Amino acid sequence: MFLRPSASRAAIRSVVASARLTELSSNERAAILGRRLLSSSITTSRFRVSRHQSMASRSLNDGVRWFSSKSGEEERKEEADTTTTKEPPPENTPADAETVASASKEDELNAQIKDLKDQLLRSYAEQENIRQIARNDVQAANSFAIRKFAKSLLDVADNLDRALEAVGEDQQKSPEFQSFFQGIELTKSGLVKALQSNGVTPYCEEPGDLFNPEHHEALMEYPDPTATPGTVGQVIKKGYMLNGRVLRPAEVGVVKK
Repeated sequence: MFLRPSASRAAIRSVVASARLTELSSNERAAILGRRLLSSSITTSRFRVSRHQSMASRSLNDGVRWFSSKSGEEERKEEADTTTTKEPPPENTPADAETVASASKEDELNAQIKDLKDQLLRSYAEQENIRQIARNDVQAANSFAIRKFAKSLLDVADNLDRALEAVGEDQQKSPEFQSFFQGIELTKSGLVKALQSNGVTPYCEEPGDLFNPEHHEALMEYPDPTATPGTVGQVIKKGYMLNGRVLRPAEVGVVKK
């Protein structure tokens, strides 16, 4: 039987003490010896149980570490992590709920302000476009209100030009036609001044201009070796403009290319 040194010393002390009990009666000696033997056996049994438990625990830990791929330091960290208790998340207090509600309401008000500002800018831009369109319409009405009236007077100017062209140089010098010729010239100059004061100006009065389909209306095309091809060779009826816009295109003959 295996005993610890302390247990052996206790057994020896018990044997020595038993020798001193010889003076007592047999019944008393038997009772005392029985109690001591029972105490010694109980102590020995407790030592054996604790020793077996420690050995079993050590072998179990060695087996777990042998099967595990982690190092001792990692295992200790995991044990420390598992032993530490996680603090529960803080509960929402009434103050936090009020802060969240005020923040959401502030975001909603900012979104409304942004929407109203966008609507205001769009409305302002639309009104400005309407004003610009109205100004353009008024300006166009003022500039081209006399378009039809001025176009009707162009025939009168053409007839005066034909009358002046029909009078020869001899008739212009004769006293009978001189006053008549001067009257036609004065009438034509007065009409031209009236048209110019309202924005009507003549153009392409003489040949030689480069042909432009926006300003000229070609009635014929003929070859002319003395003139530049693509230019106006003959002016049949001169053109007129009203405030920079063609009122009537010039009727011309174009030199063939």
